[in-house]
Amino acid sequence: MTGKLILCGTPIGNLEDLSPRAERSLREADVVACEDTRRTRKLLSHFGIRAKDLVVYHEGNERRQASGLFERIVGGETVVLVSDAGMPGLSDPGYRLVKLCADSGVTVEVVPGPSAAIAALAISGLPPGRFTFEGFFPRKKGDRRRRIEDLATDARTMIIYDSPHRIEETLEDLVDLLGERPAALARELTKMHEEVRRGSLADLLAGVRKEPPRGEIVLLIGGAVHEHKPVPEAAELAQMVRAMMEDGTDRKEAMHTVAREAGVPKRVVFDALVEERS
Repeated sequence: MTGKLILCGTPIGNLEDLSPRAERSLREADVVACEDTRRTRKLLSHFGIRAKDLVVYHEGNERRQASGLFERIVGGETVVLVSDAGMPGLSDPGYRLVKLCADSGVTVEVVPGPSAAIAALAISGLPPGRFTFEGFFPRKKGDRRRRIEDLATDARTMIIYDSPHRIEETLEDLVDLLGERPAALARELTKMHEEVRRGSLADLLAGVRKEPPRGEIVLLIGGAVHEHKPVPEAAELAQMVRAMMEDGTDRKEAMHTVAREAGVPKRVVFDALVEERS
């Protein structure tokens, strides 16, 4: 008889947020797969749960462990997958094992639990009707800026995870590429030092420089506001850049300004300049 995989949401800070169903699933599991055994043992110990088998499953060993856990499920065992906090699979390991089971017709169940992204969206004061979850931005500056440029015209509220030592650089790039947008910075949600900072991106950047935040961070950014004005043709975009450069503006800044004013990604302006030269 084939077993099953259960994705189990765990608290993002306050242990009281573990649901009764999640507690029962952890107690009855044949295997509990987790990112960090120390953190998961702390959770289990709080509820008096002694795991039958606690297996490490994290980003570094996900490829190897997914196949091993899959074989145990096929062999009839129930595997409960948890992350250090929140829902497994969302900016945490889990996707490979879920896909392996789903593609093979193996039962996959979910025990919903806390999510920092959704909690932050609800408390942010930004429009929650449509949103995009981006997880962590790329660490390299060039890759991060390209990601932001791709999102520049998106009208949905953006949700981003970040860390205390990178948040200032992230906000600098966001202010530079997106300009004045309403935003919120939520940190340490459900914990003793829970805090939500609200304002423009520039306000948040100033606040981070003055009082660097600690702990896990969720950054939320208001979507682009489209005025339904016609997008200039490529030749017109190139001409706008050339005019600014003739007035003394350097090429990079001219491209950035034209892209922002025209409401298009900077890559579109760059392509217009390339097309003009060809």
